[in-house]
Amino acid sequence: MTLPESTLRVTGLTKRYGERVALDAVTLALAPRGFVALLGPNGAGKSTLFQLLTGLFVPDAGTIDVAGHSMQRAATKALRHIGVVFQQMSLDLDLSVRANLQFHADLHGLPRALAHARIAQGCDTAGLSQDLERAVRELSGGNRRKVELVRALLHQPAVLLMDEPTVGLDPKSRRDLMVTVRADVAARGTAVLWATHLVEEATLADRVLVLHKGRLLGDGAPGEVATALGGGTLEEAFLRATATPQRADTAKETVA
Repeated sequence: MTLPESTLRVTGLTKRYGERVALDAVTLALAPRGFVALLGPNGAGKSTLFQLLTGLFVPDAGTIDVAGHSMQRAATKALRHIGVVFQQMSLDLDLSVRANLQFHADLHGLPRALAHARIAQGCDTAGLSQDLERAVRELSGGNRRKVELVRALLHQPAVLLMDEPTVGLDPKSRRDLMVTVRADVAARGTAVLWATHLVEEATLADRVLVLHKGRLLGDGAPGEVATALGGGTLEEAFLRATATPQRADTAKETVA
C-alpha cells in the first residue's frame, strides 16, 4: 500500500492483551485538511488505537509518525502536534471554563498573552464567550464537549483526535460539534481522525476507515467504502461487514 504525504502515518500497528489481538497490523495515513471518520462497532479497537497514538500505551509492533516525528524515538516532539478529545470527559468540573483552558495552555508553555487570545478566539468560535467564568459543571453536555475541543486546539495541533466525542449528546449538540471541527479543518488545515460507531456521522466525513476486530476492512470515501464492502448504503455495508456470526446452537434455540 502506497501512503500519501501525511501529517499522521501509522504502519503495521499491532497491540495485544494477552492472547487477544486488539489491533492487527493497522496501516493508515492522514493528510492535512482531511476529516476522516474511524467507524467501528464497540470493541473494534478504536480506543486502543487512540491510546497508542497519544502515547498512553506502547505498541507491540509497528510505527507512528506525527508531523515527521517518530512516537517511539521522539514522543515529546510528536505529541506537540496532537490535540485530543477523549471519550470520557476530562475537565475539572469545579473550575471555570477559563481556568480549565488556562491550565492546559500553561502545560503547553503558551505565553499568557497568546493563551488569553487563543482562549478568547476559541470560545468565540464555539459560542462559549458568555460562559468563560462559569464553572464547567453548570454547562450542558454539549458545551462541555465544546470546551474540550477548544482546549485540544489551543496549541494549534496538526492532528486532532476525537474519540467517540458525541456519546451522550443530543442531535443539535452533535451537529454543532462537527461544524466547529470542520471550521478548524478549513481554517488551519488540521487533519482530523473522528472515531465513532454512528454511521450517520461517518457519512459526513471526507473519508471513512472501517475498523473491526482490530483490522481495517475499508478505506475511502463513504460511497467507495460501501461499494468495497458489498454495496448498498454505507450503513448496510457496515452492518453486513461487522456482523457477528450466530452460533449454530443459538440459532436452533431461536427457531425452536
